[in-house]
Amino acid sequence: MRKLGFYLVVCVMFLSKANAQTTNGITTATPFLLIVPDARAGGMGDVGVSTSADANSLFHNPSKIAFSSRQIQIGVNYSPWLRNLTDDIFIGGASYINRFSETSAWGAEFRYFSLGQVDLTDNVGNPTGTINPNEFALSGTYALKLSETFSMGVSLRYFRSNLAFTGTTSNLQPINSFGVDVSGYYQSEEENYGTFNGRYRIGFNIANIGPKVSYVPGEEDFIPTNLKFGGGFDFILDDYNVIGVNLEFTKLLVPTPPTRDNTGAIIDGKDDNVGWVAGIFQSFGDAPGGLSEELKEFTYALGAEYLYNNAFALRAGYFHESELKGNRQYFTLGAGFKTNALNIDLSYLINSSDVNNPLENSLRFSLSFDLGEIYEDY
Repeated sequence: MRKLGFYLVVCVMFLSKANAQTTNGITTATPFLLIVPDARAGGMGDVGVSTSADANSLFHNPSKIAFSSRQIQIGVNYSPWLRNLTDDIFIGGASYINRFSETSAWGAEFRYFSLGQVDLTDNVGNPTGTINPNEFALSGTYALKLSETFSMGVSLRYFRSNLAFTGTTSNLQPINSFGVDVSGYYQSEEENYGTFNGRYRIGFNIANIGPKVSYVPGEEDFIPTNLKFGGGFDFILDDYNVIGVNLEFTKLLVPTPPTRDNTGAIIDGKDDNVGWVAGIFQSFGDAPGGLSEELKEFTYALGAEYLYNNAFALRAGYFHESELKGNRQYFTLGAGFKTNALNIDLSYLINSSDVNNPLENSLRFSLSFDLGEIYEDY
């Protein structure tokens, strides 16, 4: 017998799968790879693929690091998880970025998801020990500016998911695998628009491209390969006031489960038992409901940031996912404080859906440090 902690871990692992059974959502292994780690993005509806470069660009769009404003940027993040139920589940991480020339940069990122301490007992309630299920990912990135306004980046990621219950009858096994990100970022020159200056930004990132994995021997699952793309615009009102607005779309590049009858025969849609490469291409046209359902697989997010004197920021955002595909919908608020070298960010999530959010009523924190040479890209 396992205590509450066991059931909590099971809920975290298979929350998306249970949801998919009732709404035809798409499930994957290692969903922690999709969790937005930083509070700046967290305050703007989790947008980040086309925002200005910062210490957490490696997660959202690695190609942005070629536009970093400082030679070295270091980021540290912490987000409590399911805080309404427990106090020892969290996701945290750190990143390091080195823009070693005008056109090139490299970076490394580490993310860690702790599922807390789980107490194990035998059938009569006697303690038999404790375990600490966890997942982590380690990434390396190289980005290159191909012109004054456009860059591309590539990342290689190793990840491990250890949710096995040692010493029990569970047949879960640890996962060790890899994924690749390919990204691009465009940032225009600052231009005059009459009463204000401005610049626009466009970005995309295809993240977690990699082979299928197996929690249970003989059963394979897709990892969360996903496409993000979006754009933003900075209203530069004067030397002290800047307002940035951003719009971002996301889609899992994983096959949609087909509709089956009682015998398991496919009634509508396409067979999702395919290889991971075929699955990426199939994901754009395999929804049982046709184009209308395919479009529902895109999430969208809106985010805004007001920056005063490059020292204080206020942020707000909204994230929307179709009711058919998960029904995650929430508003976010955030703030940031900047000095010459230190940045402090925090964010808060306000759920607007019937589906509980693990970050509801939780504050997320990020620290970052800007060091070394200053680069002026606009």
